[in-house]
Amino acid sequence: MLTLYYAPGACSMAAHIVLEETGEKYQPQKVDLAGGEQRTEGYLKINPQGRVPALKLDDGEPLAENTAILPYLGKRFGLWPSDAVAEAKALSLIGFFAASVHPAHAHVGRPERYAADPSAFPTLKETGLKTFHNYLKQIDGKLAGREWFGDKYSVVDPYGFVFYTWGVRRELPMGELKNYTAFKDRMLKRAAVKRVVEDEKVKV
Repeated sequence: MLTLYYAPGACSMAAHIVLEETGEKYQPQKVDLAGGEQRTEGYLKINPQGRVPALKLDDGEPLAENTAILPYLGKRFGLWPSDAVAEAKALSLIGFFAASVHPAHAHVGRPERYAADPSAFPTLKETGLKTFHNYLKQIDGKLAGREWFGDKYSVVDPYGFVFYTWGVRRELPMGELKNYTAFKDRMLKRAAVKRVVEDEKVKV
């Protein structure tokens, strides 16, 4: 059985939603980030980076990073594009989310990762929030005239949904992003998404 290590409201919510979508049995394991559980010896054996998500495979082998976990789950459970071009586009979006959108938000919530001097934190937070907001506008554009990020629902969509919730958390004017908001509403009509949002107590 798969075991998902996640934290409420974190980027691990994407994999959490995907596993709920599959209908397969899995073991959800909540990680207490505020309490520092991710820095314990036991968790560092699962993910040496001390972050979520992590996925323990059926044979006990650990897998880390959304860039690996989401394609793996998508291919295993039929939530991944079947042709080469669509697959490349999905990987491009996952890379954009992981390498650009997420780090911009991390400058807001985790400025200590990027500067040792606390006096730099306010500037990091301010510029990070602006950059994050600009990325959300880009995401809104990618959804113009589309129901999902790809031709059909895939693991990319729960990942894109995560950043909408982060925009709400940062009190950004998300309602102005019409395409993204319509996408969020479609996501919330899915039973798996509703279950995870309720379980993780995420504001949307």
